[in-house]
Amino acid sequence: MTFKFVVLTCLVAAVSAGIIPAASVSYAAPAYHTAPVAYSAAPIAKIAYSSPVAYPTAKLAVEEYDAHPQYSFSYDVQDGLTGDSKSQHETRDGDVVQGSYSVVDPDGTKRIVDYTADPHNGFNAIVRKEALSVKVAAPVVAKVATPVAYAAPVAKLAPVTYAAAPVVHAAPVAYSAPFYHH
Repeated sequence: MTFKFVVLTCLVAAVSAGIIPAASVSYAAPAYHTAPVAYSAAPIAKIAYSSPVAYPTAKLAVEEYDAHPQYSFSYDVQDGLTGDSKSQHETRDGDVVQGSYSVVDPDGTKRIVDYTADPHNGFNAIVRKEALSVKVAAPVVAKVATPVAYAAPVAKLAPVTYAAAPVVHAAPVAYSAPFYHH
C-alpha cells in the first residue's frame, strides 16, 4: 500500500513539474446535450461538442408581484372536553407584520405572545403568562389492580471465567490479474 502511495505521489510531482506533459483540453461553447465522447488511450487534444438539442418549451405561468401585500387572519379553539384552548390573530400591511397568539401550557398557565416584524427592527416578541381561574381537564387514566405472579427463586451459578485464546492469522489472499470491463 505504501508503494502505491509513493508511486502516485511521484506521478503527481512529475506532472506538476512538467516532466510528463499533461494533455491540453479546450472547451467550445457550453451545450445542453452532447454526443457521447469516445475514449482512447492517446491524449485528446480537443473535445468537440455537438449542437444543442431543441426541445419544445412550455409557457410558465408568471404570478404578479405584489409590492404592498396585505392580509389579516385569526382563529380560536376552545375545547371544553380536552381543555384545549388556543388562539391567534395576525395582520400584515406591506413589510410590517403584527400579531398575537395564546396557548394553555401543561402547567395550567396561559402563555400569550405578542409579536411584530418589520425590515428595520426584525422580529420581536413579548411573552407573558397568566394564571387560569379554570382548572384544565386532566387526562383520565384507568387504574386496574392485577394480581402479580411471582416466579421461583433463581439459582446462583458459578462465575464465568475468560481465557485468552491464541491469535491466529490467516494466510494472505492471492489476487488474480485485474478485470477490465468495456
